[in-house]
Order: sequence, then C-alpha cells, then structure tokens
Amino acid sequence: MTTNSSRTGGQLIVDALAAQGVEHVFCVPGESYLAVLDALHDASINVTVCRQEGGATMMADATARLTGRPGIAMVTRGPGATNASPGIHIAEHDSVPLILFVGQIESGMKERGAFQEMDYKAFFGSTAKWVTEITDPARVPETISRAFHVAMQGRPGPVVISLPEDMLISVAEVQPIPRVEAIETWPGQTQMAELQKMLWAAKRPIAILGGSGWSEKARASVTRFAERFELPVATSFRRAMLFSGDHPNYAGEIGIGPNPKLKARIEGADLVLLIGGRMAEMPSQAYTLFDIPVPKQTFVHVHADAEELGRVYHPTLGIHASPKAFAAALETLQPPNTIPWAGAREVAREDYLAWTDTIPKVPGTFQIAEAMRWLRDRIPHDTVITNGAGNYAIWPQRYLRFREFGTQVAPNSGSMGFGVPAAVGAKRAYPDRMVIAFAGDGCFLMNGQEFATAVQYDLGIIVIVVDNGMYGTIRMHQEREYPGRVSATQLKNPDFAAYARAFGGHGETVKTTEEFAPAFERAVASGKPAIIHCFLDPEAITPATTLTKLRETAQKPKDWAVSP
Repeated sequence: MTTNSSRTGGQLIVDALAAQGVEHVFCVPGESYLAVLDALHDASINVTVCRQEGGATMMADATARLTGRPGIAMVTRGPGATNASPGIHIAEHDSVPLILFVGQIESGMKERGAFQEMDYKAFFGSTAKWVTEITDPARVPETISRAFHVAMQGRPGPVVISLPEDMLISVAEVQPIPRVEAIETWPGQTQMAELQKMLWAAKRPIAILGGSGWSEKARASVTRFAERFELPVATSFRRAMLFSGDHPNYAGEIGIGPNPKLKARIEGADLVLLIGGRMAEMPSQAYTLFDIPVPKQTFVHVHADAEELGRVYHPTLGIHASPKAFAAALETLQPPNTIPWAGAREVAREDYLAWTDTIPKVPGTFQIAEAMRWLRDRIPHDTVITNGAGNYAIWPQRYLRFREFGTQVAPNSGSMGFGVPAAVGAKRAYPDRMVIAFAGDGCFLMNGQEFATAVQYDLGIIVIVVDNGMYGTIRMHQEREYPGRVSATQLKNPDFAAYARAFGGHGETVKTTEEFAPAFERAVASGKPAIIHCFLDPEAITPATTLTKLRETAQKPKDWAVSP
C-alpha cells in the first residue's frame, strides 16, 4: 500500500522521465508493464501507441536525432523486445541516444522458461551501450539518471532497461533526481594550437562533418570557422543537415555513389579534418578513401569517444572532444594572413552545384530527379526529410537541399522500413513542421502499418513511395554479380494510394513527371497523412545507369578471362 511519500516502481519510472523533460513516449502496450501504463495515465507525457515495436523504437530514434535528448520507447517482454531490436541496432550504428524499457517476468519465475522469458543482457548485449534490470524500486532514480548519462555521453547510443513485473508494483520512498545534461569533453589548448599549425601548413585542406551530438549552435560555429578559413566542407553519409546545402562553402555529401569530384578532392587533400564522424564503410567508400591504419593525408580526427580515435585510422592529431565543445573551441583559431588554398571552396562549390543541378534523363515517364528539384524549391527550409534504405534514397539525398539543422532523419545502418515511423516520430515532436518520408515499395511495407499511427494522431506526414516493383538495391547488385539471373528480388505491390485512403488518409497516384507537383500540392492541402504512389521504371536503377547497362557490363569478358 502506498503512502503520500511512497510510490510504486511504475510511478517512479514515469516521474523520473518527467524530471528529465521527456515529452513523448512511444510504445506498444503489454501486460508486463501495466503499472507503467497506469502511471502514464496521469502524467503530462504524450504517449504514442504504435502498431509494431520496431516502429516505436524508430519513432523514438527520430525524436532523439531532432532534439539531442534520448528518445523513449516502451515494449512488452519476449516478442515485443525482439520486435524492437531493429531500432536498437539503428541507434547503435548511428550513434543515437535512446532508452528502451522492456517488461520482464516476475523475479521469482526467472530461469524456469516462463511465458515470454528472455535474457535481455544476452540478447541486446552486443548492440546497446548498457543493458540493465531494475530489481528494487528504490534504485529507479539512480538507474534512469545513469541511463541518460550513458545514452548521451561519449559516442551516444541506446540503453535497454528491463522491468520485472513485481518491481513495478512494489513501493519505495526516493528523492527526486535532477535533470541530466551530457558532460561535454573539451579539447585542450595544446591540441587546438597544434591544429592551427597544421592548418597554416596545409595547401589542400577539407573538413568532413559527421556523427551525432551536434547542436544548431555548434553548426553555426563550424560555419563561421569555414568562412574565416575559406575551407571546403563536406558532410558524411546521411549527415547533410550538419552544414547548409545553400552555403558557398558546402562541397556535398560523401556517402553512397558520391560526386566523383568530391571523392577525388578528399583523396587529394593534404589535410582532412574529420569532426564527429567515424568514417565507417559507406562514407569511406568501403574503407578505400583513406589508407588503413595510417592515412596518407594529414588526418585530424575529432570524436567524443576516445575509443573511436585510432580504432580504424591512426590520426596525425586525435582530439577527444564532443562536436559541441570542439565547435566552440574553433572560435579561438585564426586563419593565416594569406590562405594558400584560396579559391578551393569556389571550385568545390561549383563541382557540387554541377552534380546536383545536372538532371540526367532516366527511362520511363516519371523523371524522379525533376520531381526532387521541384520539391527543393517548394518545401519550407525547416522541412524534416526521412527515409529508409534503398536506391530510391539516392535521388532525394542528391537533389534536395538540407538547409537547416534538424531536417534530416535517415539511417546510416541501411535499415529498410525506417522512413515512415521516423516521419511519425518527427511530426509528433514538431507538429507545425512539414515532414516528408521517402520509401521504396519494399521499404514501405516493412513498417507501413505505422501510417495508421499517423492517422490516429492526425499527423499530416507526406509519404512518397517510389515503386519499381522490386528490391532495387539487391537487384542492382544481382545484375552486377549474376547478370540476367533474377532471383528473389521481384515484388507485386498493392495500390498504395488506395492503402492510404483505407486508413483514412489521402492518396495520390503519379505515373508521369507532370503529375507529381499537383499531386503533392493536393496532398498538402488535404491536411491528412498522405501517400503519393510514384511509379518509377525498373530500368532507372540509379541516376547514372540502368539495369540493362549493368547487365551488359557484367557480361563482358574480363581481361583476365581465359578463352575456352
């Protein structure tokens, strides 16, 4: 029995989250954490009921990317936890702060193979930064305080907290916990002085921005630094929002299928300043952009996690600092009186504009690049763009402009099905901003049921489904490696516009380029969650090539082939 000063474990959890400023919880309900659901009934926290646990964690992930605070998801034990695991992998791979609460069986039933019993430490141990279980309600404040610190500090990432049913209904008297703020790691004066010397000695420098833990203020500081040093700036894979696409110093994104001139610029640089990123497989072009372990360029690596420094690349200068702290310290650096690389940013910018303004014609009646360029000039600058994984994502990433901070939510992990729930999470957090999700036909149906969540909460997201009737990325690789032998990549799809209407949303069908703009305008005017079903010719596999060209190239005899 509770008293005025004692509360149940369930109540303590909700109170602790409120004390951290949590505004949104994304969940699929379960009997294993009813006490928490009951406590949420009287709380000021907004609860979003999702249709699948993976969608819940991806929505929480989206809010974390946009706010910098841990996203919160709650799921039930066993199947609920396993369904949530894709979101944990995404958060780990993409360095996103996220806290997942999972219901657990009663403590006295452990190791009997009870209903939906799981060992969460074993299951999530390789993907989460910390996996723990609260066995005493008195330790709820302590655990949640630590969880917020772990999720946000160093290299941000996910935390999983298991909640035994008996703990949730037990009572305890505890003191409130203060709001947790990430403890920033600052660069030393000696390191900043060394960086200035390296910059003054450089002839062909370039900066690359990546990772997480940024803020609008940090981006502004880096922008001023780039302006003062006349420095070309690139962004890492799916981190384009870290520098304005309209800025004269912006040189483009180094990711999948990058501008060849940007790739050559980085390879030919004599100094690379990597801030916040890891330069993993995709941005490093399968670990070929820099020599391993010692890059031939002077390599300055700034990262919030000391363990990332030297993990793959031995840095000429390693700086253990968070992006926010390092960006602030950049204000102390002074450019040389005469900049040896003067004019480089103008050339890099011209290369970027040529890459993003050149519209190659692809097979079919729907020219997706033209649609993207129309969108670029139409949508508000603070529009949030989300996507999952697939070749369709090449077009918005190349032809749109990410002008403001907090406008791109996309998985480095290459997770299909991310775009729709991410859009729901973004719109839940920022209902007054336009939110557009891009999804391939295969990508959409992996979490397309979360469109129902958008309808339930009247969230007017716009989902652009690019339908080419196949798992396009896999088909591309298939034609390259096994030309003409199509296997397990074809899809027969529903009418996605009708799907939208069936849920109570707005649906549009686009088969030609000319139909796209009016369809988009009608979707916006409807005020409803909307799906624009765009048919893309299967041959249009990338802006640069077709399936037929890939197949023909793969079938040509190799120089080393021996004639029979």
